[in-house]
Amino acid sequence: MAVTMSDISKLRKLTGAGMMDCKKALEETNCDMDAAVEIIRKKGQAVAAKREDREASEGCVLSACDGDFAAIVALKCETDFVAKNEGFVALTKSILDAAMAAKAKSLDEVKALTINGTAIAELIVEEIGKTGEKMEIGAYECLEGPGTTCYDHLGNKLSTIATFSKPVERQVGRNIAMQIASMNPVAVDQDAVPAEVKAKELEIAIEKTKAEQVQKAVEAALKKAGFNLYISESEEHLNEGIMKKMITEEQADQIREIKKTVAEQKAANLPEQMVQNIANGRMNKFYKENCLVEQGFIMDEKGATVKDYLKSIDAELKVLAFKRVNLNQD
Repeated sequence: MAVTMSDISKLRKLTGAGMMDCKKALEETNCDMDAAVEIIRKKGQAVAAKREDREASEGCVLSACDGDFAAIVALKCETDFVAKNEGFVALTKSILDAAMAAKAKSLDEVKALTINGTAIAELIVEEIGKTGEKMEIGAYECLEGPGTTCYDHLGNKLSTIATFSKPVERQVGRNIAMQIASMNPVAVDQDAVPAEVKAKELEIAIEKTKAEQVQKAVEAALKKAGFNLYISESEEHLNEGIMKKMITEEQADQIREIKKTVAEQKAANLPEQMVQNIANGRMNKFYKENCLVEQGFIMDEKGATVKDYLKSIDAELKVLAFKRVNLNQD
């Protein structure tokens, strides 16, 4: 049976495969449409197998919220070209819609869903067959709460969702979701910052404080001895100073001795309470920059925090949780 353009067009519509792939599949099956569809699908599976070791670093991220449920899906691929493809974006949206309808709680639950009777895994394989690129669901996040919001940043690489203590107006929710997208907080408030993160940040703050106090003492001693701080900064600068006859070898040795002796003495005699106080100040700065409700509200130029903004809307309104998925590097 001769293959007609009508048959090819129908198979392309059913599978999204290329014209030549459709023609070959129809020729192999003597224009049996169901068998041709199966061949196209098998081809997709073959491509998927070949692509398993490839990195899927691009993709499409979409979010949705409805009543007390919100979710984010990231479908990943290899190139930005495919990520922007209409069919690829539509597949991402279909997966998200299915997850929302089922109120799926995990990535495994999403992978087990079907869309119009076809397993999501099969639909992804079919899309692989059309594009020739590796694809996978790279992330799935969901939240439940009395109020929800969602936001997709331009380009479909970054999405956020959040829940509130009560339902919120759409624009209020969107403002908070955009804040999360823009400022990338690590937690809602100080209490929600993981203990291991607090411990690590405090350790960094203490070490940085000690290093700064030692450096100040060394610089003060060098100045008192009449040495240039730039030349004294490093061995490279000392050698430069010697080469340009700005200091002698003996003076370079004096500088090294001052730096070593003063640093050791200062490090051994740092007041613990002073170090702790300065480190606590650094921690407060960390909370202000990284806790959502303590961050400066991006929509306000007068210095109001997100907490201030929420209070201006409703004194009892609180953010309960948020999720953020970004395919690009922050």
